[in-house]
Amino acid sequence: MKTVLARNLLCVFGLTCLSLALLYSTAWTQAIRDREQSSRVLSVENVSVTDRSVSGAAVNRSRNTVRDVQLLIRYIWLWDNETKPGLDDPSRSFYYNLPGEIPPGERASFTFKPSQPVARVSGGHFEISASIAGFSEVFLPSR
Repeated sequence: MKTVLARNLLCVFGLTCLSLALLYSTAWTQAIRDREQSSRVLSVENVSVTDRSVSGAAVNRSRNTVRDVQLLIRYIWLWDNETKPGLDDPSRSFYYNLPGEIPPGERASFTFKPSQPVARVSGGHFEISASIAGFSEVFLPSR
């Protein structure tokens, strides 16, 4: 009698754990994408630089809304003479969070200016770029 009760309790416990695991993995699925896969969902276009501020647009190419878009703005210093660089590398990188959501097929414009000015140094120039660092894609249930 005790053996049957213990077996039944063990089965119920096992089924409960399995159900919770399936529910958790379905409800909170996350996917890590490489750069190529991400660019099919979200990309940065029309990047321009004016007096060291960076402007452009994040374009949502997916059928889903995206949010929590984070951009990586890089100010990479290239020395005029790379074989004899200076002592201090003024390169900087910044993360910039786009506010709000971007609906499917839409774009969100941005302008970024560092809170602390990027150094003005002689002997080279900055190569400035903007790219997608991260985002969340919102999947709505099928109807």
